[in-house]
Amino acid sequence: MQQSVVPELAHTHTSPIHWLATATALAGVVALSSVLQPGSATAAQPGPGAKSAPAATAPPDPAGVTFPIECGPVKVLVQKKASGDLDGDGSPETVAVVRCDAGIGTPPNGVYVLTQGGSGAKKPRVVATLIDPKDRLNVTDFAVRDGAVTATLLGYSSADVPSCCPDVKEQAKWQWKNGTFIRSTPSGAQNA
Repeated sequence: MQQSVVPELAHTHTSPIHWLATATALAGVVALSSVLQPGSATAAQPGPGAKSAPAATAPPDPAGVTFPIECGPVKVLVQKKASGDLDGDGSPETVAVVRCDAGIGTPPNGVYVLTQGGSGAKKPRVVATLIDPKDRLNVTDFAVRDGAVTATLLGYSSADVPSCCPDVKEQAKWQWKNGTFIRSTPSGAQNA
């Protein structure tokens, strides 16, 4: 006859009294948890004179904006757009790269800064021209970052260079300073 290494334990055999004790203990835990609830959450109200954060504003949408570009019978095409707070007022501006939708050739670009119309006017409007299409430039590698607009500009060394084949490449950066956009060459940029 083989004996068990584990001695017989009283609690290994369940009886009605064990079930009753378990049910009573469980009911006590449930009752106690319903009495001990955390306090209700309250939001702190700002004191007098406290400024609230400005509401998030959607950037201006260039759709439907009348750009200062002459395209004759063809439409204005918004090729690229990017948004960011360029003047530090907490509201985003949108920079749009546009050209005439000529179908053939490479029409020059115009680069315009848009802002939401102020005091009830909801329609975006052009507030600055960074590149005028009359300058015969095309814009590539366009971005808005850290309050600045950057772009690679393709242009022409003379009026004799055909429109198909720009022969001048330069980097440009615009930043808002003293109430106007100042153009510079980004650090580390090399012009061709």
